[in-house]
Amino acid sequence: MAQPDDMLNDDDYPAYTMGRAAEIVGASQDFLRRLDEAKLIIPFRSAGGHRRYSRYQLRLAARAREMVDQGTALEAACRIIILEDQLEEALQHNRDHECRQQVGAV
Repeated sequence: MAQPDDMLNDDDYPAYTMGRAAEIVGASQDFLRRLDEAKLIIPFRSAGGHRRYSRYQLRLAARAREMVDQGTALEAACRIIILEDQLEEALQHNRDHECRQQVGAV
């Protein structure tokens, strides 16, 4: 089992209840439910079925709230964020691959 310090530093650890997550993001609980329906963030479910959110998910939710506040439709905001996330992952994969190639060439 992970140590408490490890969980505190883990961006993917589902540490936040829906109420606390909504407070941190500055949005309603209904907004978070809509992000779940749109498949932007799929919260962890506790044994009792309660939604729990990670810091990473809260960053995505905050970005979505910001875009919606600026007039972007929720579905469009979710799609944009998903594509941005996929692009960043691909770019990181490419950087890692280039580093491995440079180390192998030395």
